[in-house]
Amino acid sequence: MKVGTFIKKYTMVIALVAVFILFSVLTEGRLLNAQNMSNLLLQNAYVLVLACGMLLCILTGGNVDLSVGSTVCLVGAVGAQMLANTGLPAVVIIVLCLVIAAIIGVWQGFWIGYVHIPPFICTLAGMFLFRGLGRVILGSKTVAIAASEGTTGSTFLKIFYSYISVPGLDAGDVKWSAFILGIIIAVCLLIYTFVSRARKAAKGYKQGGLIPQLIKILVIDALVVIYCWKLANYKGIPIMALWVIAVIIIYAFITSKTAFGRYFYAVGGNEKATKLSGINTKKVYFMAYASMSLLAGLSGLLVAARVGSVNGDTGTSYEMDAIGSCFIGGASAYGGSGTVTGIIIGAILLGVINQGMSIIGLDNNWQYVVKGAVLLIAVIFDVVSNKKTGKS
Repeated sequence: MKVGTFIKKYTMVIALVAVFILFSVLTEGRLLNAQNMSNLLLQNAYVLVLACGMLLCILTGGNVDLSVGSTVCLVGAVGAQMLANTGLPAVVIIVLCLVIAAIIGVWQGFWIGYVHIPPFICTLAGMFLFRGLGRVILGSKTVAIAASEGTTGSTFLKIFYSYISVPGLDAGDVKWSAFILGIIIAVCLLIYTFVSRARKAAKGYKQGGLIPQLIKILVIDALVVIYCWKLANYKGIPIMALWVIAVIIIYAFITSKTAFGRYFYAVGGNEKATKLSGINTKKVYFMAYASMSLLAGLSGLLVAARVGSVNGDTGTSYEMDAIGSCFIGGASAYGGSGTVTGIIIGAILLGVINQGMSIIGLDNNWQYVVKGAVLLIAVIFDVVSNKKTGKS
């Protein structure tokens, strides 16, 4: 592989490594300590979840959902109030909150997919509507989630904001279960690589060289093991990580391994041709926004658990973090292009920038400037690339 091709293919990965090294130096290594590595995941879990849903919206033609942050607020408000004022079990409350999120998704998906209201207008209306409803439910107050042992709130926090503990392995200062899990993941990734190559070879597909691919997967494995070692030296694997991983696996499977997942790419590539080929484009739009709201509801619960309370400003600008992660991670502003792997890189890149700037004490105003500049550069790169390939 030529150097130019390599750089173009792995631009965001190279950028992530460069930014990580930069902030590691600027923070004098503080970014790399165990607690900050754990916080990097916890503080950006909602971004990873939201970005998976936003990817489907963007794939349909560069459309976005502006109501995401408000949906996070509304679902979080309902959950917090139910935890504080009802005797319902935590699991029941979680299910009810996700049902509410799904209803919001059905509402928006219907207007966008079947009535053809422009996504920008529909979700902009939702941004105001759901934020207002969330504040009404909260009574313009901050509602805390009780963490006392034996309470419903305590059970809720254990489901979303606790750490995996294996008796015997995690008795000491080092949570060995986290390190062992890292090794298991690394081995599974290596096995998957060889199995995937074998299947493609059996079908006669052309593949890249084994050595470059092996080097790539070994680097990823090394990073996974090192990160899990950092987690092992803090509190271990957060339960929240399992929720995030589950969402990532599901959406990666849908977009890459199912026919319905390819419909999102087809609609974004050429909606008219897709419709003429017999694909129900209305359903594609409907499902994109329905799934987005469902993931926003899950994010509302994750954020409520991490912060321990919900107020009228919860979720503010979350949609921008999700949108930024997608575009920075390689999703095309024109639609029809983007991967779950790419948005993960984009979300982590934003997370490293956020955390690095916070650790060095950079003013919040300048943090917005930096994030805006990074997003602009990513979109410019996408636009220039599309011009070269003749896409408009």
